[in-house]
Amino acid sequence: MEQKHNVKWSTFLKDVLICSLGAYGGPEAHYGVFTDQMVVKKKYLTEDEMVELIALTGVLPGPSSTQTITSIGYKIGGPKLAFLTLMVWALPAIIIMTILSFLYFFMRENNLDADGLRLIGPMAVGFITVAAYRIGRKVIKSKLTLLLFLFGAVTTFFFRSAWVFPLVLVLGGLVVMIASKEKELWNHVKLNPPWKYLIAFVAIALGSILINLVVTSRVLYLFESFYRYGYLVIGGGQVVIPYMYSDLVEIHQYMTSAQFLTGFGIVQGIPGPMFSFSAYAGGLTAQTEGSFIQVLGALASAIGIFLPGTLLIFFVYPVWENLKKIKGIKISLSGITAVAAGLITTAAIVLMNSNGFSLENVVVLLVTIVLLLTKKIPAPIIVALAIIIGFII
Repeated sequence: MEQKHNVKWSTFLKDVLICSLGAYGGPEAHYGVFTDQMVVKKKYLTEDEMVELIALTGVLPGPSSTQTITSIGYKIGGPKLAFLTLMVWALPAIIIMTILSFLYFFMRENNLDADGLRLIGPMAVGFITVAAYRIGRKVIKSKLTLLLFLFGAVTTFFFRSAWVFPLVLVLGGLVVMIASKEKELWNHVKLNPPWKYLIAFVAIALGSILINLVVTSRVLYLFESFYRYGYLVIGGGQVVIPYMYSDLVEIHQYMTSAQFLTGFGIVQGIPGPMFSFSAYAGGLTAQTEGSFIQVLGALASAIGIFLPGTLLIFFVYPVWENLKKIKGIKISLSGITAVAAGLITTAAIVLMNSNGFSLENVVVLLVTIVLLLTKKIPAPIIVALAIIIGFII
């Protein structure tokens, strides 16, 4: 894909901001906004090119919709515009979620009952349930993909360790490749990738782990942890939730399940990438260290989770035209996405179980699902209603 040099960067970034402020929900919803603004209205790329980018980001670790719009920036103006695209796309949501990480502290200082936020938990589970349904409906196309969906769901329900998630995703891709019986899956193509980005990706991963072994710092710990989440997850924000929840709530207990779900529920109602939830989760994790460290923790977490996917897309995108000729990459995608749908389904079950199956929670869950499926009420309004009703009742 050749760069388009006749496009004004300021005009393009303005369109990116429009996408950022109008994109609610997960990658599936974001792609609709991208197509409308970038393909139909501005014709920065064709619909076929958009589908190809979605396929590419679907097999790469990191936030898929963020990588997609970053790739469009790369197409228009190379790595510099791609970086600016990332900033314009993600920064508004990161700032909002960093501020919201102080929500519980603000409520405690002003004698406000945090119980008023109780409905956000089951509402958030409703969002995850609908995401699992939509992705499942899209990716389950055969008995094999159905089995892989169940494999992903059952395995991650019983085994909650972080290493299990990438393992089952890789296995899903391998099973589909083996079952396809296609020959020359890894057919040779000529590639000249910019190795510096891959070297940086590996160096930061190993360096952050080594530094954390000798230095005790909550901010450095958060950067390493969220950088790891960023390179272990394939898919959108909903897919990374099982990683975060298992690590931050179940294992280390840096926050309660209610606090975690509140943030995940709120992020559904703000525009931009769902990975901005990292700023909220990182801020809460560092809340005992003081306000300044809490802000640093939020920013370190956000930078950490977005960085690996960005480095990988900078490494892969320049050679994408040749890379997509490799059969194995195309074929494995159906298995990876089927397992990912299973992970999301399990996440909904685990989170709802921790939140409780009271009549109130079940009603909120069902109402949220109905509203999302009928598409009659936008996500921000659903979030606002959950907060208002929680404080009134």
